[in-house]
Amino acid sequence: MILDLLLSVPVLVKVLATLGLILTLNAATRNLLAAIAAGALVLGLWSGQPLAEVGRIAWVRFSSLDNLLLMVLIYQIIWLSSLMAGTEVMQDMVRAVKARVSHRLSFAALPAVIGLLPMPGGAMFSAPMVDSADGAGRLPSLLKTQTNYWFRHVWEYWWPLYPGVILALDMTGLEIWQLILAQFPVSLLAITAGYLFLLRRIHPDGGQVETGEQPRHSFLALTAPIITVIAVYALILIVFPAVTEISRYIPINVGLLASLILLQVQRKPDWPAWRSVLLSRRTAYMAVLVAVIRIYGAMIEARLPGGSLLVDHMRAELTLLGIPEGLFILLIPLITGLAVGINVGTIGASFPVVMSLLGVSPSPAELLSTTVLAYVAGFMGQMLSPVHVCLVVSNQYFKTSLLRSLAGLLLPVGFVLAGTYAYSLLLALVLGG
Repeated sequence: MILDLLLSVPVLVKVLATLGLILTLNAATRNLLAAIAAGALVLGLWSGQPLAEVGRIAWVRFSSLDNLLLMVLIYQIIWLSSLMAGTEVMQDMVRAVKARVSHRLSFAALPAVIGLLPMPGGAMFSAPMVDSADGAGRLPSLLKTQTNYWFRHVWEYWWPLYPGVILALDMTGLEIWQLILAQFPVSLLAITAGYLFLLRRIHPDGGQVETGEQPRHSFLALTAPIITVIAVYALILIVFPAVTEISRYIPINVGLLASLILLQVQRKPDWPAWRSVLLSRRTAYMAVLVAVIRIYGAMIEARLPGGSLLVDHMRAELTLLGIPEGLFILLIPLITGLAVGINVGTIGASFPVVMSLLGVSPSPAELLSTTVLAYVAGFMGQMLSPVHVCLVVSNQYFKTSLLRSLAGLLLPVGFVLAGTYAYSLLLALVLGG
């Protein structure tokens, strides 16, 4: 009787309650890996999956080529960032940025540069740079976490190297130039929100006297490892696009490997430096943590015993609540992003629902304005998701509270959502003639 009652709880409640459970367990135990694993287990069982099926879903996701290559990717990100720090590339890059922009803007510029890299957990790469920019150690760790996390993602609305952007193009049928032109203004909104709610809390000169220390290398030379990752990634997509059918993580892994080789040639880190990086327990923990996050996503994406999807149930529940179509288009991606925490999953799960609402032949104005609103709503959902890898790794690096980090992001997320909603209405009005 009690079991039937629990299983009959609306899917929306199950998903949101599971996310709340993750936050609560993490706050109580200080063990995010265990909290997310517990959340995945509870969601799977609460959705009506037998325990054996929950185990099967978890193993299939963990042992998949995509997941294994993602774990390799996390290893390579940490190796590259650690070696760049150990060989003082990061310190020189911080000096180069601070020589060109104010102390305050350097906290946005450094993660924004890394944001051009289409890598999961990229905030883990920029976190040491942001930390180094606070040379006097006067900024609260929580503010550094939020700033690093926010500005790491300001380009992901339109930057065509991101898988989420590519998937959105595929699902909407838009040309790449149309999506870039339509969604670039959202980056400006995100940068404005970051300035208003985060950067303004940082003193322009850090409250300290600058030493005047200049970078020892050109900015181009310092960013060569990052440029290499982007260039190799883009080249593989152009010349060997079929490899992404094997795994979408192959191009970025090859790019990171090329960057590690370049760094070895440039800075020549010795064996002790490599040994400390290769044998780091923190690296293994982060890779397993990302894998567990993916298992949680698998519970969201798995078909229920009746053959339906959780997202289908969420759509039906929102429809029963009598929610207007415009709000529906906003809520479905927002809730999906909150639950999934990764852009590809958010787009893949929510866009078929959103696009179905437009009918067979939507006008260009309807298609473009709806795409912008749905994409940004989903992205803001994932920015507030406790299972978003970049948020997790930022908090892990700065040793800050996941819940407090999320609370501090509510205002910038609300600002971007409100601005995007107004912008989508304007876009529909202008393009609709």
